[in-house]
Amino acid sequence: MATTRYSRILLKLSGEALASGEDPFGHDNLTNLSHTLREAVDDGVQIGVVVGAGNLFRARSANLGVMNRVTADHVGMMATMMNASVLRDYLRAEGTRAVILSPQAYPPLSRAFSRDIALPLLQDRTILIFGGGTGNPYFTTDSAAALRALEIQADVLLKGTQVDGVYDKDPHLHDDACRFDHLTYAEVIDRRLRVMDLTAVALCEENSLPIEVFDISDPANLLRVIRGQLQGTLVTKESHS
Repeated sequence: MATTRYSRILLKLSGEALASGEDPFGHDNLTNLSHTLREAVDDGVQIGVVVGAGNLFRARSANLGVMNRVTADHVGMMATMMNASVLRDYLRAEGTRAVILSPQAYPPLSRAFSRDIALPLLQDRTILIFGGGTGNPYFTTDSAAALRALEIQADVLLKGTQVDGVYDKDPHLHDDACRFDHLTYAEVIDRRLRVMDLTAVALCEENSLPIEVFDISDPANLLRVIRGQLQGTLVTKESHS
């Protein structure tokens, strides 16, 4: 069993992390991710996961001239349940216990979330997949991730992205983009850096929950972050400079 930096994590994944090209569910991506999560459990880490739905539906890019924003947000939350269900079955295929918890029960896919249910499952080496967002419109899955991370008393909120941390501008578009090793919540909010939804960042700041942003295009990076072999961009209350 490897030494780890964190004993309980909340992993926030975009829906795109599950996809492969035009396929919203990439078999290799899901298999590699599930294998990595199983290894983390074997290291003794307790894991909660929040998955977005960008591979299936984006409420903010829906035609809001036709579709009401509240309707669009609820469709997006339903899409996260689809992603949660697929990820759960891939985890189970790896021999890992996995359960979906959501704001309301969706039989037979999920049970309604409560801390009294969640904490014993975590302690029993069960990966919890939190589907359905917060259950309320106008809140992103980033906000759902911050909320669930606090409710399960996670050590850190890990956000897996397609880049190796937070930059001052899009590194895919700008060769001179500058990467940050460490930021404060205030810097993220003041500079409106694309770490997470600002509501989520403010919630983490209020409760001193660290955020670490890292590249999960290689799922093994999750283990490297947990084991202290790799650091993305760490967001905390105090500057490390």
